[in-house]
Amino acid sequence: MEKFITLKDTAIPLVIENIDTDQIIPARFLKSTDKEGFGENLFRDWRFDKNGNPNEEFSLNDKKYTGSILVAGDNFGCGSSREHAAWALKAFGFKVIVSSYFADIFKGNALNNGLLPVQVSKEFLDSLFQSILENPKSELSIDLGNQKIEIPGKNLSEKFEIDPYKKTCMINGYDDIDFLISRKKAIKNFEEKQLEFLKEHSEENFV
Repeated sequence: MEKFITLKDTAIPLVIENIDTDQIIPARFLKSTDKEGFGENLFRDWRFDKNGNPNEEFSLNDKKYTGSILVAGDNFGCGSSREHAAWALKAFGFKVIVSSYFADIFKGNALNNGLLPVQVSKEFLDSLFQSILENPKSELSIDLGNQKIEIPGKNLSEKFEIDPYKKTCMINGYDDIDFLISRKKAIKNFEEKQLEFLKEHSEENFV
């Protein structure tokens, strides 16, 4: 996975609550088990009408909004446990999703795919929406090391929580296997010490 340490970028607002995984990636597009191509159908039923024409009023189609950060309403990623939702968001180009609440399974799927879910208070989320809607070029800054999100120049910042293991993986660009490989030397040293301990105590039993 790509390393994530800090990010400073503009954001796309999605002022809708209770966005479920079927809205993120409709079930009819789940035929493939390959991660490629899912970004094309992200929010398909909101981005396009029944004839396949872009919905110009939808924020992801509004050219004044750009960036790799999606700021969404409360309870993002609820519904089914499909990992494809994280695949679609990542494939579309998002690196961070900000909301005041994430469904637990979606949060886990996002982190497993190198997509950072940043959970903030509802008050801070309202401030983010206000800043973006007033000035689409306003930037957000996310510092994973210090677990901090802020609006530069506005003296608005907030800390966010993340599982320590997942934080380590994201900062280093590890998936679960990469992490185990990175600990190979430590695991080997532990095994050698255990063998030495067992050998010493087995010898003592025969004294």
